[in-house]
Amino acid sequence: MEEEKVFRLAKPVRKGIWHLVFSRFLFFFLLIALQIFLLIAVYLWMNDKLTTLFAVVQGVFMLCMIVYLFNIPMDSSAKLTWMLLIALAALPVTVLFFFTQSNLGHRRFKKAVEKSIEETKDLLSQPAGVLESLREDQDGTEDLVAYLNRTGCFPAYQDTEITYYPSGEAKFEALLEDLKHAEKYIFLEYFIIEEGYMWGRILEILIAKAAEGVDVRVLYDGLGEMFQLPADYWKLLETKCIHSRAFGAIRPFVSSHYNYRDHRKILVIDGKTAYTGGVNLADEYINRVERFGHWKDTAIRIQGSAAKSFTLMFLQNWNVVTQWSDWMPDLSEEILKPEHPSGTVIPYCDSPLDADKAGESVYMDILYRATRYVHIMTPYLILDGELTTALKYAGERGVDVKIILPGIPDKKLAYALAKSHYRELLEAGVKIYEYTPGFVHAKVFVSDDEKAVVGTINLDYRSLYHHFECAAYLYRTDCISDIEEDFQQTLVQCREVTPESIKNEAFFYRFIGSAMKFIAPLM
Repeated sequence: MEEEKVFRLAKPVRKGIWHLVFSRFLFFFLLIALQIFLLIAVYLWMNDKLTTLFAVVQGVFMLCMIVYLFNIPMDSSAKLTWMLLIALAALPVTVLFFFTQSNLGHRRFKKAVEKSIEETKDLLSQPAGVLESLREDQDGTEDLVAYLNRTGCFPAYQDTEITYYPSGEAKFEALLEDLKHAEKYIFLEYFIIEEGYMWGRILEILIAKAAEGVDVRVLYDGLGEMFQLPADYWKLLETKCIHSRAFGAIRPFVSSHYNYRDHRKILVIDGKTAYTGGVNLADEYINRVERFGHWKDTAIRIQGSAAKSFTLMFLQNWNVVTQWSDWMPDLSEEILKPEHPSGTVIPYCDSPLDADKAGESVYMDILYRATRYVHIMTPYLILDGELTTALKYAGERGVDVKIILPGIPDKKLAYALAKSHYRELLEAGVKIYEYTPGFVHAKVFVSDDEKAVVGTINLDYRSLYHHFECAAYLYRTDCISDIEEDFQQTLVQCREVTPESIKNEAFFYRFIGSAMKFIAPLM
């Protein structure tokens, strides 16, 4: 392995107990805990002083809320969770429910997101002839394009070349070369950026390109900043002429909006080349450090007009957190057709602040239309009722549904919740495998040698309901055979889950998974 040379802008973030004691996280946590404690104290005082009146009020609230929940558009699993909690403590849970729905303290943020999408959703036009060719296939892909364009600006492209990378290491080496050839701009939007070998190598190139006059912008999630980066890391980047901001920064005030994290992974170069997938910019993603055994991840490289869609996705979130707009790329500029274009590519993203759940809907579209197989890699399996039904229905009608999950978990509670779905899925004919060398972080669907999705969207409530996400839907592209081959090679390294293995599962996972299942929609 190459000798490690780590380029850093700041001192390494300390790990361990003393880092926690003196961190922003502990300070913010204590302030938020104090606010919650005061609310609980007021509730207990009222309950003690106004016992009879309080009991009547809580009964009324419980009945009203149950009727209300039955009549609002919400996932059925989430409704059941709220109803159970309201039955246990009607008044405080009612307050909590409306608090989570109100975006209190972050309404300005929500309005900024909505405004950014509204102002930019018409910047990209649908290339001529693409929808007509999809209509001739009569397999529903044209319908999917129509659905996605209800939620944003997601054209379908047929002048794009897709390269699939079966590991973070492969993506890393490719993007380093592409970054060196940037001429106009480089945009990065990542959930996690952590100083180390991977980010250091990238950062050296970004600094050099910024010095040449290339417009370099970096957007990272505010929660990731809290744990992985020093405070105001963006200011350090600005000293190197790299424009940077944290998306959804954490503040020391109670807010439900902290659920809405920027989980996207986007790198765009000159609007011609883009990367997405599961790979963040930290050393475990390229196995330079080991956290949970071998880290299995995937990514794709998009070359051609479809890269414009990822440029637009980046700019929509960039405009939410900064008004810096001295120069904006021309998205109408013609892009040279790549050497080996193939199939149809539909880049799309998902926002937790609208009523559409694009990420889940695309996955279910694949499951319902599959005729031979659907093969899935995902780090988490925390399903709502609709996705469970779609998986079971595919398995019950004879579709070969296989799911690869981690053999070594990064979060034991999420691992336990995943196992709580195993028995029901196995009985429907779905096959489940666990990756024995370590942790699977890939987010991949591939079906019938014709369709695939590679992106950032996990099969859990956080990705499907609470995060800003992105992906690319691939239809009859050459790389689909590479994706299926990677799935089969990964499958060889997995152990199959059987009814017998479920019986022998550790008591912790069986008990905790079942106990926590009823609150999974709130996680």
